[in-house]
Amino acid sequence: MRRSGHTLALCALGLIGSLAGIQSSALAADSTEEKGAKIYCFMRSSGNDHSVSWNASYAVIKRQGNGMFKTSPEHASVMITEAVVNDPGNFPDCGQYLGDLFGGSNKSSSGSSLNTATSTSTLTNYDNQGDRYAY
Repeated sequence: MRRSGHTLALCALGLIGSLAGIQSSALAADSTEEKGAKIYCFMRSSGNDHSVSWNASYAVIKRQGNGMFKTSPEHASVMITEAVVNDPGNFPDCGQYLGDLFGGSNKSSSGSSLNTATSTSTLTNYDNQGDRYAY
């Protein structure tokens, strides 16, 4: 009887420890997506085009992720979008750039001229390699 009480206590401590580990990795994921969103939005609002801003933010998300696999460009775009939508006050005027993450127009922020050429999705042109999973 006494032995099973110690075993039960040890299992409970192990469960609590594993849940604490899950929570810390979830917090790290939140900070990674926020970092990526901050980089992307700051660079875009500073006048950089989509591809430069995207490459910088994706590099941070990809390298600071805690998972066994690297984050795909599509998932990184979703992470940035979720961070901006969940806290729009932290990313002022960034909503106008979110469409570019999913292949929207790559127009200049000045809006002085209408771009008639069709822009291609950066997700399909990541690092100008033509392979969106070349990470």
